Amino acid sequence: QVQLVESGGGLVQAGGSLRLSCAASEGVLSDYTMGWFRQAPGKEREFVASISWAGISTYVEDSVKDRFTISRDNAKNTLYLQMNRLKPEDTAVYYCAAESASRWDLTRSKNADEYDYWGQGTQVTVSS
Repeated sequence: QVQLVESGGGLVQAGGSLRLSCAASEGVLSDYTMGWFRQAPGKEREFVASISWAGISTYVEDSVKDRFTISRDNAKNTLYLQMNRLKPEDTAVYYCAAESASRWDLTRSKNADEYDYWGQGTQVTVSS
């Protein structure tokens, strides 16, 4: 079992950057495939990025792949999402999640239903 705590959200102007962190207050993140999802007001939760347990395999959704980077530091038990050149449409609550799969599967890693543990979310607001 793992408990996840996101941080790093806030208010930023368009074109700015933020780095979100997701730390495990309990458990070991290296046991899990990790993902970032976001949910904007009035919209469904959507996949943003995922990373395998060792960080060797990563995937970032096409809509943000030229601006967002997912990474992890298992020694620090922390997952990151670096977000550059932010746009107002990036405004959302961002969630990290852990999937207890035995091996990396890209299709599964993009599906919110496959994740076992979720953080409480961190708000990102991008002003125009």
